[in-house]
Amino acid sequence: MERNLMIAGFGGQGVMTMGRMLATATSETTDLNVTFFPSYGSAMRGGTANCFVVISDEEIGSPVSYNLEDLIVMNGPSYRAFIDNLKPGGNLFVNSTIVTDEITRDDINVVKAPVTQMAIDMSNERALNVIMLGVYIGYTNAVPEEVMIKGIETNFKKKPDLIEPNIEAFKKGLEIGKAAK
Repeated sequence: MERNLMIAGFGGQGVMTMGRMLATATSETTDLNVTFFPSYGSAMRGGTANCFVVISDEEIGSPVSYNLEDLIVMNGPSYRAFIDNLKPGGNLFVNSTIVTDEITRDDINVVKAPVTQMAIDMSNERALNVIMLGVYIGYTNAVPEEVMIKGIETNFKKKPDLIEPNIEAFKKGLEIGKAAK
């Protein structure tokens, strides 16, 4: 089993945090191999950002793949830039609050979630990435949900008041991902 995931969006949307949290939680709590490879545009906040996460039960040959099983897009420019890297039968996860492009490919699975609006509605605007991570895990079962809950606890251990709101956000995303199967 090997999953190649690219997460892409604007700086400030938590793209790198999402990838790093998934990779760290997977490597620390499972016997799976994992790589995390970040790529930043010229500006951090508001500029482009993407990362690759590869999870495998075998040795990983490359931390970067342009033949993706999974693609998470948090904005329209990322959708337009990377949709062709998703292989037929792959899974596209779309932040439907921001990405308004028509999805024209009919050879992929599309999961839309209004994660930006959901985060605003929860009064936790920065949790859009954690919600989307829940959508991804709920749909793919790439790692057990308990792994990501442990990852959230670890990621926010220096800010303990953020643990429960982010677990709540993750679980809302899980519901969407599971319902989309």
